[in-house]
Amino acid sequence: MTNVNTNAGTLNPLFHPAAHYGSPADVLKAEELSAPEKRIILSSWASDMYAVESCPALREIPGMSHTIRLADVLAALRKLDGDNDNDDPPRGGGVPMRLRRPWAAAERRAA
Repeated sequence: MTNVNTNAGTLNPLFHPAAHYGSPADVLKAEELSAPEKRIILSSWASDMYAVESCPALREIPGMSHTIRLADVLAALRKLDGDNDNDDPPRGGGVPMRLRRPWAAAERRAA
């Protein structure tokens, strides 16, 4: 992993966000960034080009001293979009339920 040699006081955080933010949560908390700017940073961190070869659920961002979890980046993007992940789980059913043979239940009752 490369270390970015930047002067944090003179560069725009969008050019080298890893030099300014250490985690997806830090990006979300940054008051100096607009929502679209936060989305740009988080989306770039989620990119497959930063995936750790032996562990694709981790991202190794140039200039950041540690790896970050893709799940954390995606959770931050969902939070940015207003989806706080409190949705009800999907109900059972779907194709397997529709393909169930109605006569099989009747045969079980008769036996």
